[in-house]
Amino acid sequence: EREFEETSTSFKSQTVFRGNISNLTCSRDNVVKTVVFPVLYSVLFLAGLSLNGLAVWVFLRIPSRSHFVIYLKNVVVADVIMTLTFPFKVLSDSNMASTGLRIFVCRVSSVLFYLTMYISILFFGLISIDRCRKTLAPFKGTNAKRLARRKLLSAVVWMVLLGLCLPNMILTGKTPRSPYFKCSDLKDQAGLYWHEVVNHVCQVIFWGNLLIVIVCYTLITKELYKSYLRTTTRRPERLRASAKQKEQAKRKMNTNVFLVLAVFFLCFVPFHFARVPYTMSQTRGLLFNCRLKLFFFQLKESTLFLSSLNSLLDPLIYFFLCKSFRTTLFKSLRLPPGTCSWLLERGSDTDSNSTTLKNVCASIGPSG
Repeated sequence: EREFEETSTSFKSQTVFRGNISNLTCSRDNVVKTVVFPVLYSVLFLAGLSLNGLAVWVFLRIPSRSHFVIYLKNVVVADVIMTLTFPFKVLSDSNMASTGLRIFVCRVSSVLFYLTMYISILFFGLISIDRCRKTLAPFKGTNAKRLARRKLLSAVVWMVLLGLCLPNMILTGKTPRSPYFKCSDLKDQAGLYWHEVVNHVCQVIFWGNLLIVIVCYTLITKELYKSYLRTTTRRPERLRASAKQKEQAKRKMNTNVFLVLAVFFLCFVPFHFARVPYTMSQTRGLLFNCRLKLFFFQLKESTLFLSSLNSLLDPLIYFFLCKSFRTTLFKSLRLPPGTCSWLLERGSDTDSNSTTLKNVCASIGPSG
């Protein structure tokens, strides 16, 4: 019996030792998670706070006279909130946060991060619809009633998503039993169920807006191609050269709307494709070994960083697509005449007429 007990104890010790080695090998707390990503998010926080702070300062000076500007202002708010969550993620991922701060990250900070991500996705869909409408019907104006409806729509988007996310905060109320806990350990059964419901809703939001973006930019591409054909086939030869130059300038202006498409696909598409196998590795653990789980976790974190990069890339959309933003920025910075002459041809925002913009741009000088 003693020999059996010694053999059994030895076997258990070897099993525990191997398990510890496996856990160390497959632990999420590796140099990528605790060092690389915290450094990247720190840089992103500083750059994003500067650019989005500038964007807020400029948009406060711009009246909401177009659907496009209304949507962009909502994206700015979402980007600022997302940027403010980065320091908490840095402290949590680098294992420098206290237990209380890690609980705050699970209950509040992470929820706000995903809230602002899907608000941005929804407004990207609305912006794509607006850009498509402007391309297909460039002379169709707006009025106070339509602007009021867009503001109401924006408020509804915020209220609905806040309503979805608020229970995630409330139902993440359990006290952790150990310093080593996951956010799911803080949720009760109702919290886990609601979290699953919200995940499904977010998937619908993403795939629905992805379809909207693809349809809108397919229509925009067709319209630009038709415009190109009209220029090359319906003009007399002696007038074709000058008309072609004007049309090229117009196409250069219109093709900038594809910046929205590029940012959407770079920031949001990789994360949602990576999220599918990651979720499967978490819910169907028997099908995945430890190393594979670690791979999908790192893939999810990498694509999540791309989603965070949205807060830094959105100011490019404001600058290149919104003429009123660009003009107000140059005027506020008191840049010399001619600074925005090469940019004035670009952009597709028509919340102000081009003559007014040219006059404003021409009036920019050292004296402001």
